Amino acid sequence: MRYHRPMTLRIAFAASDTPRAQAARAALQARYGTIAVSDAQVVVALGGDGFMLRALHAYHALDVPVYGMKLGRVGFLMNQYLPDDLPERIDRAQPAVLHPLTMTALDAQGIEHTRQAFNEVSLLRQTNQAAHIEVKLNGAVKLDNLVCDGVLVATPAGSTAYNLSAYGPILPLDANVLALTPISPFRPRRWRGAILPHRTVVSLQVLDPDKRPISATADFHEVRDIRQVTIEQCVERSVQLLFDPEHNLEQRILDEQFAAS
Repeated sequence: MRYHRPMTLRIAFAASDTPRAQAARAALQARYGTIAVSDAQVVVALGGDGFMLRALHAYHALDVPVYGMKLGRVGFLMNQYLPDDLPERIDRAQPAVLHPLTMTALDAQGIEHTRQAFNEVSLLRQTNQAAHIEVKLNGAVKLDNLVCDGVLVATPAGSTAYNLSAYGPILPLDANVLALTPISPFRPRRWRGAILPHRTVVSLQVLDPDKRPISATADFHEVRDIRQVTIEQCVERSVQLLFDPEHNLEQRILDEQFAAS
């Protein structure tokens, strides 16, 4: 699928707070025009991967594609920053469709929190006490007591981020699977996680939460002192990222499996 533009492509520019990204935004707006995000046909996000995640959360309900250009430290989800011929680059760009995870977390006060994540949902211990977590898949207990620093569920797009740092698998973008990865597991010592069908409902019950408190984070939205978390992919919602054909996201994920370091 390609995005065929009219005579003038309506581009909205969003930038991180860094001076470099803000300066680039001003220069691009002077060159290509200033359009409100609500009136745009495409959003160009300027920054790093962290800012891209925030842009996806902020703009995905508008149902417009997002084209990122790297002006931050990490740019796995970004294209190279080149200010010339931007409408032509966007016209040639290839889309990657991402479906978010939905996290439903119940905290110590009995309040339910619902958040979405395009990369991962992670549970982490809040103190020096190891976390004790019961793991259920589609209502069936798979681990009655996972003793660990934490556990996460990652999408294919997020499998090269925190999941990879926790020695989780890299997932092809079109594989329709999720990664369930423990963080520093102590018991079962040899368990290194699982690859799940994307429609799997993951339920994580915190055992002994008063002595061993745990927080849950969906991308950058944190909920502390949680008791229970349910995670499932939201197939009804999606966002489209645009990538230059010579460096698309699917190829990046494939290449990451052969990276030496």
